Amino acid sequence: MIALHPEFVVNGKAEKKAVLLPIAEWKRLMEDMEELEDVRAYDKAKAERDGAAVPFEQAVRQKGYDR
Repeated sequence: MIALHPEFVVNGKAEKKAVLLPIAEWKRLMEDMEELEDVRAYDKAKAERDGAAVPFEQAVRQKGYDR
């Protein structure tokens, strides 16, 4: 798991309202989220084919997740 170093923006009541992350950590999170979307697309395509094997690239194209 990626180590995060968040800083919090708070309002006058000391309630957390936003998070600041170093840009490198933000970019890594975005990359990880895109990868997770790809895995979910593959899993969904595979389930729709009753467990039959589907090439990863085909699953991504079929679900519109290709980049």
